[in-house]
Amino acid sequence: MIPPGLLPEGLRDRLPPQAEATAALVHGLTATFASHGYERVQPPLVEYEESLGSRLGGAARRELLRFTDPISQHTLALRSDITGQVGRIAVTRLAATARPLRLSYAGPVLRVRGTQLSPERESVQVGVELIGSDSPAAAGEVVSLAVTALAGTGLAGLSLDLTMPTLVADLVAAGWPLGRASLADVQALLDGKDVGGLHALGAGAFEPLIAAAGPADAALARLAALPLPDAVRARLDAVAALVAALPDIAVTLDPTERHGFEYQTWIGFSLFGAGVPGEIGRGGAYAIVTPEGATEAAIGFSLYVDGLVDAGLGVVDARRVLLPLGTDAAVAARLRADGWATVAALSADARPADFRCTHILDGVEPRAI
Repeated sequence: MIPPGLLPEGLRDRLPPQAEATAALVHGLTATFASHGYERVQPPLVEYEESLGSRLGGAARRELLRFTDPISQHTLALRSDITGQVGRIAVTRLAATARPLRLSYAGPVLRVRGTQLSPERESVQVGVELIGSDSPAAAGEVVSLAVTALAGTGLAGLSLDLTMPTLVADLVAAGWPLGRASLADVQALLDGKDVGGLHALGAGAFEPLIAAAGPADAALARLAALPLPDAVRARLDAVAALVAALPDIAVTLDPTERHGFEYQTWIGFSLFGAGVPGEIGRGGAYAIVTPEGATEAAIGFSLYVDGLVDAGLGVVDARRVLLPLGTDAAVAARLRADGWATVAALSADARPADFRCTHILDGVEPRAI
């Protein structure tokens, strides 16, 4: 027998006031997105696994929880990420809408298993996607919006980590020597910061990329000193302009970091904050495959609300007043119109503290407890 209060591993109940904090954060973040012109869409929690999985990469596709639809007998899946669903909407139902298309979203996602830093399997994800452009201007808009939205939650110590996921492939295409290594070998060695391995395979030309990691200004200067092709140098200039537009937060750059960014193109980024273990959000440029097999450029980000709630953000110090038994309804309505949350006593011995009330109605005005 499963105890009635037991939940599956990685799942949890949100109780007051954390549940209210979650709702407040979602409302605040999506309101910020809307104020910058991003319109909200609401994809379903479940889709056909074949369709949903095709928009996710190998590792992400393995995180889908699958089951058989008793009606269609097709395999369905619970979404583990909303980004791909927004892309599907953009290139199907909104295919004829003018670009760039600015969309936002919020909702729960579920994955098969958690991680050491984030053992929860269910989480609340909010974010935006700018579809139809991944230009430097689009990247600047999206990164700035992510920073603005998080700053609005009261998060302290906000920092941004940048990466250039296709940099190594672009350098190989431009003629940087691989020696006896393959592109995948070099990428793996760079991920592990393995200088000896690079030289052993004759790919020592890529060693300076390892040193070009750290605070963004210094990292950009080291990269700029390398013999980069014009296209890569233009992207580097775009990253430098983006960093210059964010003077109030710490920005780092690891140009070869690819873990979790395998499907991003010229830029990817992660967001961190004080008191929140692991990432608060992640984003970058990517391509959406249309039903016709073409690709459309896009850039966006996802934020993970649960970490913000666990850090104590979003909790509203609600003014709750206990209304003694028999309080006039018009008085209660006036208090609610003035911003009070009213709790009606159902017995004469009701105590404010039992209902998380900060005040009790004393005649016609609230009195602090």
